[in-house]
Amino acid sequence: VAAIATGLRHTCALTQAGMLKCWGHNIYGQLGDGSTTNRALPVEVSSLASDVVNIAAGTYHTCALIAGGAAKCWGANYRGQLGDGSTVSRVTPVDVSGLGSGMDTITTGAYHTCVVTSAGAAKCWGDNLSGQLGDGSAIDRTVPVDVSGLGSNIATIAAGVVHTCALTHVGAATCWGNNEDGQLGDGSTVNRATPVDVSGFASGVAAMVGGGLYTCALTHAGAAKCWGDNVSGQLGDGSTINRVTPADVSGLASGVAAIAAGTYHACALTQAGGVTCWGSNGFGQLGDGSTVNRTTPVNVSGLASGVVAIVAGGYHTCALTDAGAV
Repeated sequence: VAAIATGLRHTCALTQAGMLKCWGHNIYGQLGDGSTTNRALPVEVSSLASDVVNIAAGTYHTCALIAGGAAKCWGANYRGQLGDGSTVSRVTPVDVSGLGSGMDTITTGAYHTCVVTSAGAAKCWGDNLSGQLGDGSAIDRTVPVDVSGLGSNIATIAAGVVHTCALTHVGAATCWGNNEDGQLGDGSTVNRATPVDVSGFASGVAAMVGGGLYTCALTHAGAAKCWGDNVSGQLGDGSTINRVTPADVSGLASGVAAIAAGTYHACALTQAGGVTCWGSNGFGQLGDGSTVNRTTPVNVSGLASGVVAIVAGGYHTCALTDAGAV
């Protein structure tokens, strides 16, 4: 396995041969196997037997980039999140309108999707009730639209449930969309239909991830910081107080290699290959052998080393080992 992606209740794995397999909840066809049957074991995504290079999973939809940069999506489409110009759900992959080549990365929110092009531009489509598409409106879009004011300097993009963030090549962070819990990090709780700068993050950010109603970032110094909704301790600062600007995750001021954010929990991959998680734990998604919420990071049982990637879904978490196992 080369990569994994988690939705609300489904998971997908990309093999080193470029094949995509998914499992879990499938009521809208988000597994892409031509059915709406839930699967407790991995099934192949129809017509994607090879050449997949990037994957992302939303609440009830899934997307992939194919070699050459073509974007394809499948599953729920009632807000236009598949980007094929319709609101018809699809049980097998369909082409995203106008994105037949040249896409570098793809990300999925709850009901919206975004890409970064090889030219460094950001485009989004789907649900836009809170302005999470960043085009200055609150109108849903069934085909991709440009994010306003970002130009062509975007390195990566991350989507939460109803907000989106982008990271520039110089490590500056900007966000847009729903901000009722401070997840945009601009010091306010005002929704934004176009990008605003994250406070204190004009440079130095290495990666960003969008959680439910919160956001986390990894700095170039290896520190983890989070902001926004904190009802379950998902900001990891030892409290359950919402934060409208980035707050330090307790004990993770350095040594972090990657971060992941689920609906109400988050995890960090250390540079030593270990995994630590915090936040909601009602389903055991923190992996510490308990179902107790944690407001500061706890070690995941059995994963002290050997992990190379992590992802957090709605209520579950997955890790990829250096041996290629999930």
